[in-house]
Amino acid sequence: MAIYQKGKNWYIDYYFKGRRKRKKVGPSKKLAETVLGDVQVKIAKREYLGILEEKKILFEDFIETYKEYSKANKARNSYERDLTSLNSLKPVFGSLFLFEITPQAVEEYKAKRLQEGVTPATINREVSCLKHIFNKAIEWGVVSKNPVKGVRLLKEPPGRIRYLEVDEVERLLTAIDSIPKGAGRYLKPIVIIALNTGLRKQEILKLKWKNINFNERKITVERTKTNDIRTIPMNETIYQELRKMPRHIESEYVFCNKQGVPYGNVRKSFESALEAAKIKDFRFHDLRHTFASHLVMNGSDIRTVQQLMGHKEIKMTMRYSHLSKAHLQDAVGKLDNLWTLFGHQRDLSNSETLVSH
Repeated sequence: MAIYQKGKNWYIDYYFKGRRKRKKVGPSKKLAETVLGDVQVKIAKREYLGILEEKKILFEDFIETYKEYSKANKARNSYERDLTSLNSLKPVFGSLFLFEITPQAVEEYKAKRLQEGVTPATINREVSCLKHIFNKAIEWGVVSKNPVKGVRLLKEPPGRIRYLEVDEVERLLTAIDSIPKGAGRYLKPIVIIALNTGLRKQEILKLKWKNINFNERKITVERTKTNDIRTIPMNETIYQELRKMPRHIESEYVFCNKQGVPYGNVRKSFESALEAAKIKDFRFHDLRHTFASHLVMNGSDIRTVQQLMGHKEIKMTMRYSHLSKAHLQDAVGKLDNLWTLFGHQRDLSNSETLVSH
């Protein structure tokens, strides 16, 4: 066993299981001596050599283990998104050993996907999935470093923003009353709950009566997008709406058919209501945008909105917290009263501003 210098870097030279190993340590001779001493001790104890001995596991084999982890620990939507990302990652990295995947290879992957016309948002999801795969590989002692750690995500264009104004909400609810009920007989309370809680469609459709606490006026969501438990307070509107809801004697679900089976979707009824209300370019998920936007426009602080929405990161809340032009105009208009303190007065007769000297 020995250390030697090559260029500006120091290397260690040793034998392990009959094979000669040479590993670069870095520009520090002292560190190289320390690392070699650590290797000697571990070899003597017959221990795994940690950062100096990578396990030869193919990416395509390891992702099968990762799939099992994802299915057991993530929400269904997140698991399915992982499967989609892995289908794109596997053809490129599948035949490589984990330790052979480099930051440069990840950058080349990003560039290749862009050339194929894939959106930055999709590429970012794939790269994030790859990064998490390596985080788990490190945690499980398979590799020593994450090649995606220093790779920057692509800049994404602003996401689609659409929310309902108050008059549009009134038109929508009126339209719901006019459409044939059928499978959409619960559509109105579902929409009202979405507008007042910000819950996603599947979170509402999967609500059970045990999730609703009328005494404490709160709703508990057991399986959210982030696989966490979230509690949403009920305002008076939601309280009254749920109080008058009929209960199926044999079903635990709030919204179910005559057989007690929860509704899988209300898309057709919702689209019919939108058409009747003459509301265009709107999806059910945009009710969530509407919830957050009106919270902010009515004075709620961004951190409170983040908690209600169940966002892990504040940047996601900022995306929902856009304000209407009318609200912005009203905000800056409030400053008019301040400027009179500095001698400014407004002539309402000709809408010109006079300045006192």
